[in-house]
Amino acid sequence: MILKKQFQETTTKKDFLKILKESIKKSKLKTIHKEIRYEKELRKLQTELVNLQRWVLDNNMRVAIIFEGRDSSGKGGAIKRFTEHLNPRSMRVVALNKPTAVEQGQWYFRRYIKELPNPGELVFFDRSWYNRAVVEPVMGFCNQEQYDKFMVQVPEFEHMLYEDGVKVIKFWFSISKDEQVRRFDSRMENPLKRWKFSPVDKEGQKKWDDYTYYKEQMFARTHTSFSPWIIVKTNDKLTARLESIRYVLSQFHYEGKKDTETKLLPDPNIIQRFYRNTNQID
Repeated sequence: MILKKQFQETTTKKDFLKILKESIKKSKLKTIHKEIRYEKELRKLQTELVNLQRWVLDNNMRVAIIFEGRDSSGKGGAIKRFTEHLNPRSMRVVALNKPTAVEQGQWYFRRYIKELPNPGELVFFDRSWYNRAVVEPVMGFCNQEQYDKFMVQVPEFEHMLYEDGVKVIKFWFSISKDEQVRRFDSRMENPLKRWKFSPVDKEGQKKWDDYTYYKEQMFARTHTSFSPWIIVKTNDKLTARLESIRYVLSQFHYEGKKDTETKLLPDPNIIQRFYRNTNQID
């Protein structure tokens, strides 16, 4: 991305060649090729997302795409690429703050029900009701009774959505512990990204094993045939973005899909449906 920006800002052939030579000297030629291939492929897939959105609108479909995962696993970056060229009139990104005092006294799912897609709409959840399955019990934001009640109710809640015609796609963005540390350090070094780092993120590293326990409980108890968990290996951000888009596109038979210029089936080494023996990097 950085190299692409530098090339775009060049005004002369001399500057262009200078940047190119410096990049080669720094052994970044492979990086340049990878970024170029990524940008070309992303553009093709984003074109398909526009076609999908038009089809969803025309057929009054309701689609909710959930992005869950550990901190810094790339959820926000993936959502940005999903939504970059979509029509905002029939698309929303939902990233709720912590519940208010009033919401804390309501049925847990109520605040999320209000955000579910309307007919003809795509909604992207940057974290969702699954906060109560992992983050809240790990960080002590809910008690045992609240957690137990949620784990019983969530499959029933999602089955009602399924029966009512809401298409729910649940992504878990999986990242290794070492890669998470590297991304945390990168955020702290970048003044434009420091706002992304919070005390909760710091605690996440200390409580890595607790997160692992609760996410495994979540998979075992909320992975169903009508609402399965899809695991995305995200140590490579660029590949994860492309493959998660491919997965979403593969789930619909929209108009013009047969005429696409790229592959729409995700790489099974990156995108995996959860099962108990899945090899997870986190």
